[in-house]
Amino acid sequence: MTTRALPWTPPPATDVQALPAGKWWDAVRAAPTVGERALKLLGDENGAVIQDKYGTLYWLVEVGSATSWHLRQVRVLTELADECTYLGVPPSSWTTPPGTHWRLPLSVDHYLTDAWKLWGALAEADRIEFGRAPEGRQLCHHCRLPTDEPIPVEVENNGSGSRSAVGKATYACPAHAPLHSKHSRPRGLTSAAVARHEGQPR
Repeated sequence: MTTRALPWTPPPATDVQALPAGKWWDAVRAAPTVGERALKLLGDENGAVIQDKYGTLYWLVEVGSATSWHLRQVRVLTELADECTYLGVPPSSWTTPPGTHWRLPLSVDHYLTDAWKLWGALAEADRIEFGRAPEGRQLCHHCRLPTDEPIPVEVENNGSGSRSAVGKATYACPAHAPLHSKHSRPRGLTSAAVARHEGQPR
């Protein structure tokens, strides 16, 4: 009887190790709000997933399979031409919180996640959490700097009654979206997304 073996396992360690992305795998990092929803959407299609102490999730994917992605709250860790990128990898036995651990442990059946399926789940999670992405860059309402990942924090409704239309939208960068006061104007439409991002009642 032939026993299947994993092509890679974390080296023996007693603590989290910084291992280079782009050698055995690339890693896709997703902020907790988007990551948790994508995790549920993928279900049994998930491979091994690491969760750090802040709740950020990391999927292992085939090297080079996700380098062109552009999604809000998502980053791809891979080897770059001029620098190395590292991922904190916990020992195989660390499968429960607190601290960095394997949210979905490594196994023969759960190693690399299919990058195309992961992209689909993350894109859907991005749309559900933050609404439709606007065209081009937007200025963050808080820091007044342009952001490639604008999150709608307020949307003004023009008109009244059932025929009200979407008016001006106010955006924030991912770092400042949680700081936007929910009392500045009544929430409308996609501003419900930032309520979830802030953990506040809608």
